This record gives sequence, C-alpha cells and structure tokens, in this order.
Amino acid sequence: MPIATVNPATGETLETFEPIAPAEIERRLAAAHAAYGRYRTTGFGERARLLGRAADLLEEDSESVARTMTTEMGKPVKAARAEAAKCVKAMRWYAEHAEELLADEHPAQADVEDSGASRAVVHYRPLGVVLAVMPWNFPLWQVVRFVAPALMAGNVGLLKHASNVPRTALYLEDLFRRAGFPEGCFQTLLVGSDAVETILRDDRVAAATLTGSEPAGRSVASVAGDEIKKTVLELGGSDPYVVLASADVERAARTAVTARVQNNGQSCIAAKRFIVHTDVYDAFRERFVAGMRELTVGDPLSEETDVGPLSSEQGRDDLEELVDDALGLGATALCGGQRPKEQERGWYYSPTVLADITPRMRIHREETFGPVATLYRVADLDEAVALANDTPFGLSSNVWTRDDADVARCVRDLQAGGVFFNGMTASHPGLPFGGIKRSGYGRELSGHGIREFCNATTVWYGPAE
Repeated sequence: MPIATVNPATGETLETFEPIAPAEIERRLAAAHAAYGRYRTTGFGERARLLGRAADLLEEDSESVARTMTTEMGKPVKAARAEAAKCVKAMRWYAEHAEELLADEHPAQADVEDSGASRAVVHYRPLGVVLAVMPWNFPLWQVVRFVAPALMAGNVGLLKHASNVPRTALYLEDLFRRAGFPEGCFQTLLVGSDAVETILRDDRVAAATLTGSEPAGRSVASVAGDEIKKTVLELGGSDPYVVLASADVERAARTAVTARVQNNGQSCIAAKRFIVHTDVYDAFRERFVAGMRELTVGDPLSEETDVGPLSSEQGRDDLEELVDDALGLGATALCGGQRPKEQERGWYYSPTVLADITPRMRIHREETFGPVATLYRVADLDEAVALANDTPFGLSSNVWTRDDADVARCVRDLQAGGVFFNGMTASHPGLPFGGIKRSGYGRELSGHGIREFCNATTVWYGPAE
C-alpha cells in the first residue's frame, strides 16, 4: 500500500510520500536509543511539563488537525474535534497522575522480614524504545493513548502509523518536537508494513504495541515472541449490545444508534451485534431502525453529517461482501443494505440493520467495520449471554437492564475486557482498556497501561550487620 493521503469522500489522492530509506531508519533508531539514555533519568516534573506543553499545543491546533484527520480517513469533522479534545484530556491526566501511578511499592513488613531483608521496595523503571504500530481509524487518539503514558514512564517512542494517515503521523512528530521533548524521544517512521519486522528485531527496540487487525497482531506478536520482547495488542472486536426485558428501551435504542455508527462504524469498540430480549424486541427494533434511517450521510467536513465515507475503497468492498453474503443466505435488511445513491463519489455505505442472522453467515462471526448492525431476538438471559460470547473476539460489551441479578450474571459471565451497563462503551484515561480472546492482550490507559512498559524492579536490602 502506498503511503498517501487519499480523501475517502472523493477518492482523490492529495499527496504521496516516499518511504524513508534504510539509512534514515538506522539514523532514527540510533537517535531513539541515544534519547532514551538521557530521557530516562529525567524527573516526573520535567516530563509532566513537556507533556502539558504538548497538550496545550494540540488544543491550539485542534481545528486544523481535526480537518487533517477528516480529510485522511473520513470521520465527521465534529467527531475529529472530539478526538483531539480527548487526546488533550489524556495528556493532562497522565501529566498529573503518572508519578502517583508509578510510585515505589513497599511490600508488607511481614513478607520483608520473612525474606530475610531489612527492607524491600519495588521500583517501576522504563523499558526503553517502544515501537508503536497504529491504525487509521482514530489516528490521533490511538497514538496518544500509547505515547502519553510511555513518555511519562521515561520510555521513548517510534511510530509506524497506517499508510493512509501520513499527514497526521507527521503532525504528531512535530507536536512533540514543538513541545520541547529532546530529539529522538518521539519519531514517526514513514515506512510500509514490510519494514516492521526489521525494526522490531533491532536490539535497540525493547517492546512493541499494536492496535489493528488480527493478522497484523499475529505478525507482530510472532516476531516479538521470537525476540522475547514485550507486546501489547488491541485487535478487533464484535461487541455485543444486550437489551434485556427491564431495560429503558427508548434510551437503549437511541444510544444504540450512536454506539453502532460512531466513527462511521469503524471502531473496534463500536457495538456491532444487538441482542434483544423478546419482550422488548419489537419496540427496540422500531426505534433503532428509525434512528439509523434518520442519520445524515454525506460530506464529513459538513457540520450536519452524522456518517461519512469508509476510509478506503477496499474497506467499503469488504463490508459490502459481508452484507451481500448475509442477504444471499436469508438475512433481512430492515434499512440500508446498499451504497447510498446520493453519493456518486467516495466510499460511502448506508447505515444498515440486518435481521434474521444465522451462524451460516460470515457476518455472524466476522467483524463488521462500518455502519452495519446485526439484530438478534433472544428468549432469556441465558440465551443472551451465550450469543454474546459466541464470537472469537472479547473486547468490550454493553448491557441494558435495571435488574441487579442481571448485572451480577453479566459481570460474571460475559467474556470481554469490559462490561458497560446502561451506556455505550467508551475509553477514559483513568480506566484500563483492552480485550481477551482474539481481541488481544495487555491493557492501555490507567495505571495498568502505564505499567505495561515498565520493569517492576524488586530491590532487596539484607539485614544490617
């Protein structure tokens, strides 16, 4: 895939970039390694000052960077502004809380004495150069949620961003440079996927994090495993949205629309499979389908647009194949199910709700990356939980209920990295984020995330003579 900015609303190629040469990769690896040697000794106060400055600059740049993201990958510009604001919030959160999150830990005195020590302490120390392989769907947020905690922990970062968001990738490098971070602390590598293995195998790279597809995760994990290097993976999701008999159906249906089409439906944590108790199924279906039909599809730079184009022609084609396969095997399109006739250019797809889904259909097992929802009717909670778990993924889940027994059962039995009750899945810097099964492993955000790329060092002091 060429490294290029292609406007998905028109299909027009706006700018192409040459991948950096091997000699430049080597120079940047050397710069990162040298930067880590110096930066790891800085204090939390200095790191917080630099990250706070980056947050201030991003806040000032929010309108221009929002338009860059929209032009590169098609999200509505109002959503792009919200993404920039979320990044500012996360930077400031880590600048404020990192020192506390990485404070020395003191084991129980009884355990210290039993070990034969006079005292013992656990320090959190940075690992070194971390390679981040990041996707296009949240081109700012995915990077910031890695790099803010990484830099606050004393690590340095190398970014291999998706090839269709090079302008955003270069903006990020410039942002941290303008904020005053030492040279080499954060660098963008304009390279293709074929360069990742060589970079990851380099001894100067200590660890890697990847957000993206399952095949990309397998590739990075296998290389890192061969080199015995730490990885964090956040991969796909096919999140269930469970609506039980006691739910507030009006709120559940209204929120469901946003939960499905956020980011034009191209979000790992977007709700994708809507599993509804038979007692409220008809009422939910009516409201949900009506809400999906009312969405405005169009130019993502328009303030009136709810759903813009998919990020690429291939992405639109892949989604179309899943829908056509389901329709051919007996699914019913309650709305959508085709490209919108109003958009003659660009990679648009109509907001769609499919019912009568069966396990024979690919869409029952595969992730839908676009504004397409699958709707299921279930008889009881047992069937709802079984269907929710009937997926190779386990990123997050949503449950609507006002019954405490339902809550307890879902917390216990849903196979996911998160369970969100009476609301849609969202990420916050103070809450751990990640999945299980084929959605990956490890955690981002919160104290769990900042410690992923730290060496928990046990320091033991023998008894005094």
